[in-house]
Amino acid sequence: MRILYIWLCILTTVTAAAAGDVLVALAMRRIGDLGDLRRRHGFLTVVIRVLSSGVLFSGVFFMAIAFFSNLIGLSWADLSLIGPASAALTFVTNALGAKFFLHENVDRRRWFATIFVCCGVLLLTWS
Repeated sequence: MRILYIWLCILTTVTAAAAGDVLVALAMRRIGDLGDLRRRHGFLTVVIRVLSSGVLFSGVFFMAIAFFSNLIGLSWADLSLIGPASAALTFVTNALGAKFFLHENVDRRRWFATIFVCCGVLLLTWS
């Protein structure tokens, strides 16, 4: 039963981290280039645009969930499992999120890397 809780923490960490990354990337696309925005309209405009972005705060919220889920997982299992599994699977979900939610061009090389990452996570679970 303990292994189920550990993998539930990893899954929660991965899902929340990917959601946070996708939402923050989406918010920054909507806000625009901060350096350019500062040069054109001033620092105060940058601060107002960032602080008024609900999507950005949603992304930060999901990143906080990922962080605390990771802490809980680390209290139940070794770093040698939690760290690589959550980092590797977050890489996979980020590639999927970039492709399907942000409509980014994810090339063949990145998909192959994603497959190799999945194989590495499988090797971790067997040890």
